[in-house]
Amino acid sequence: MTTPRNASRPAVMTDVARLAGVSHQTVSRVLNGNPQVHPDTRERVMRAVAELNYRPNAMARGLVSRRSRVLGVVSFDTILFGPASTLLGIERAARAAGYGVSIATLERVDRQSVLEAADNLAGQGVDGVIIIAPQMAAAAALHNLPKGMAAVAVEAGQDSGLPSVSVDQIEGARLAVQHLLDLGHKTVWHIAGPNDWLEARDRIEGWRETLTKTGAPVPAAIAGDWSAQSGYAAGVALAGQPEVTAVFAGNDQMALGLLRALHERGLRVPEDISVIGFDDIPESGFLLPPLTTIRQDFDEVGRRSMATLLQLLDNTTPSSASPVAPILVTRASTAPPKR
Repeated sequence: MTTPRNASRPAVMTDVARLAGVSHQTVSRVLNGNPQVHPDTRERVMRAVAELNYRPNAMARGLVSRRSRVLGVVSFDTILFGPASTLLGIERAARAAGYGVSIATLERVDRQSVLEAADNLAGQGVDGVIIIAPQMAAAAALHNLPKGMAAVAVEAGQDSGLPSVSVDQIEGARLAVQHLLDLGHKTVWHIAGPNDWLEARDRIEGWRETLTKTGAPVPAAIAGDWSAQSGYAAGVALAGQPEVTAVFAGNDQMALGLLRALHERGLRVPEDISVIGFDDIPESGFLLPPLTTIRQDFDEVGRRSMATLLQLLDNTTPSSASPVAPILVTRASTAPPKR
């Protein structure tokens, strides 16, 4: 048996190699995912890693690979569920890939702020940057990032000039509207998000296209700002229109405000008006009634963002994957209209 190490110090690679009965070069190959290592050898090394609670030295690995193993993320100061969940999905994917994350949070989302954040992250020596850019001002900055920076855009539209990852917002809106039309509603009203948000624009487009293709009337969209308060104000206006039987809210927070306004005016959901939201926030299944909504897979967005960035770092052309598919979650807030 190999000589035991001094338990008072953290394990190093030579300890792992000694316990596994291999060279330290073999340990290095295993930890870096070299496919040429025999499976039995790989298993023996990983058992030694676990037994010794070995933690690779990130700085030393960085010197060998010439990578910092740190990813920069540009986000903005928000409590909105979608952007916050997107950031969390990216963080999870980065950790799974063995990367640390340095986050630049913007107070203002404009071209200059995005460029300054990207410059600051580049100065920290990050390997690459993922930029969450759902607003038009942020997306416009992506054409002027520091030269040579490996960068991926998230929810930035198709004209960002960067490899981009997004949820198919148009398809999500189509699913929502088609669900209500299939229940027998003659048309669907829409409470839209802010006009400078690309996601809001895509959801309007999906809503309008679906109604048009099916020959249903297209009511004027009602402007909202993602908040429950704006959904409440829209609900007050809609409650006085007897022809309204179905409403697609641009996010679940606005749907929450809408439900409150309809309840206060004596209208039942879904008996009088069906309501569907977007995002599937954790509370949506506990509203009264539980909210039918569109779920976005933010973990998948994070995984695809990280995979795309790693392809750029390996000088590989990123694969052009289709947008992440949204999912219709049917609950009790939608039903056929009263006859």
